[in-house]
Amino acid sequence: TTIDWRLTMPNGYTGKILHVDLTAGTLTTEEPDESFYRTYMGGSAMGMHYVLKDCPAGADPLGEENVLALFNGILTGTPISGQSRLTSVARSPLTNAIGDAQGGGFFPAELKLAGYDGIVVRGKSPKPVYLWIHHGEAELRDASHLWGKITGEAEQQIRDELEDKRIEVLQIGPSGEKMVRYAALISMSNRANGRTGMGAVMGSKMLKAIAVRGKQKPGIADPDAFKALQKWGPKNLADSDSAGLAKYGTAETTAPQHHKGGLPTFNFNSGVFDGYEAIDGVELYDKHLKGHEKDEQDRFGRDTCFSCTYRCKRVAEVKEGPFQADALYGGPEYETLATFGSYCGIDNMEAIIKANALCNMYGMDTISCGATISWAMEAWKEGKLTAEDTGGLELNYGDAEMMVRLTEMIGKREGFGDLLAEGSAMAAKKIGRGTEDYLITSKGQEAPAHMPQVKRSLSIIYAANPFGADHMSSEHDPSYKSYPERMSYIGLDNPQPKLALNEEMMRFATVTQHLYSALDSVNVCQFVYGPAWQLYGTDQLVELIRAVTGWDVDVQEVLQVGERRLNMMRLFNAREGIGRAEDKLPKKMFDRPLEGGRSDGYHIDRSEWDQALDDYYRLNDWDLETGYPNRAKLESLGLSWVVNESSELSEALA
Repeated sequence: TTIDWRLTMPNGYTGKILHVDLTAGTLTTEEPDESFYRTYMGGSAMGMHYVLKDCPAGADPLGEENVLALFNGILTGTPISGQSRLTSVARSPLTNAIGDAQGGGFFPAELKLAGYDGIVVRGKSPKPVYLWIHHGEAELRDASHLWGKITGEAEQQIRDELEDKRIEVLQIGPSGEKMVRYAALISMSNRANGRTGMGAVMGSKMLKAIAVRGKQKPGIADPDAFKALQKWGPKNLADSDSAGLAKYGTAETTAPQHHKGGLPTFNFNSGVFDGYEAIDGVELYDKHLKGHEKDEQDRFGRDTCFSCTYRCKRVAEVKEGPFQADALYGGPEYETLATFGSYCGIDNMEAIIKANALCNMYGMDTISCGATISWAMEAWKEGKLTAEDTGGLELNYGDAEMMVRLTEMIGKREGFGDLLAEGSAMAAKKIGRGTEDYLITSKGQEAPAHMPQVKRSLSIIYAANPFGADHMSSEHDPSYKSYPERMSYIGLDNPQPKLALNEEMMRFATVTQHLYSALDSVNVCQFVYGPAWQLYGTDQLVELIRAVTGWDVDVQEVLQVGERRLNMMRLFNAREGIGRAEDKLPKKMFDRPLEGGRSDGYHIDRSEWDQALDDYYRLNDWDLETGYPNRAKLESLGLSWVVNESSELSEALA
């Protein structure tokens, strides 16, 4: 497939999408018109277009009929902070619902520079292959010699054989090859499209990696307006509410979460952890980042994404002792510090760094991996798991060595790790004996480290989000009151008291969910752009889209892109019979009050929660009984074609 590089790229996008049929071994290029790009803007929404069109109802998530769509966005590759993002969508092997995962680094921008806005992967190769995209050309190459290799080794070998050290690689590790149900896509050996098992989907297709290299820059419609926004970010970062994120990374939130009673501990039984200081961002920064004792420029151990001023990515290493870890595999984010730390009652930073490195080496989601281990530890503590189940292993809270050992066993699918590789919900279903009572899953996906008992609007989002519990699908409750001007810009001007779970908080959840859904379609970093504490506000994001594309967009159009993507995901689930019955929280969040600290006694009231879910459905124009979108809503979003092309949906929405 060849692109004529004499032609000028359209503003913000290449106008080309690569279609890969692994069964036939063929590559073709599609060139959609401008209206297609303005409708979806890239990322998750654009990927959903192809999944809905090409993935048949009832497709096995690990079968060749599943479709894996990988898309950047209309801003990707432009020289400004927060734009180098890639979203992957497919049917999830972890939840059997729609799957979705975002990742950053340099791969997304390099894919754009190599000539493509996205890749749609169908079928299954008869042998391991990798996709090589370079300067407008694409080819499939044999990957038999790479199969079984951990990410760092495979990435280096690809660069060596293609003789270019600047190649960027998105790949699966051994966990994806073995189809661990929460296997991730990994780039730079440390950036993950982590959630919902997209690595297992890629592994099921025998696609080891995608390597990209290019030099073509995206066009910009209004260079002056773009440069003004480009310069504004670095100039204002130090005085912004996200300045701490640049220095300490997401790990900066560990201590505040503990003090507010929102640090998940002992598998969500408490919101406070006595050992929180040992796993806090300050501890990570002061003692464990690479080269921390040498550099006076305050840049040690901090990596970045393409053209981003934040440098929020941690680079940690452990040189001595039982938990040695190579800096190549990055460092833990807040979610990782919590899931391998407080979830499991572990206050050993070096053990957490090691577990994080193992997840990046083997290619796994740290949230689901750590949370699955914490579920097993609680089931062991309560006598529901025995040594006969575990192969003689004792799964005690606080056992750092066991936590690390289990992580590696999961990555290799060895022993008891083979069961845990199924995810906690499937493992509990296989074991039974009341182990289901200790799950912290929604739609089969393990909950991240923000507690819906403390941030009440998240209780609805965790349950109703199409791809399972997710902390990056809406804004969190405290922001409503703390950022009145930015909230007012998106129509939210009535902040509610703490712990409120009423109709106004459901409006807050709905509007911010639409915005965050748009962020994952425009495909920008939620740490850089957003409605609250982020560096750039939503108004500046709208200005940026205008500057790059030349489109006369407004905030309502951007919100509608997010609403469209959310409804496309609900339609995919509806086609599979997944609706209101699956929009639920785990039992323990209702029935077991939290213990200790400021959140002592907190739990979610079932009747109040049921009413809030009704309010949320009404605000989204979804059927109260089924949770499915109604036809009038779909028509207003330009999605009638989805129902018209699916007999299953036509029947479900009748």
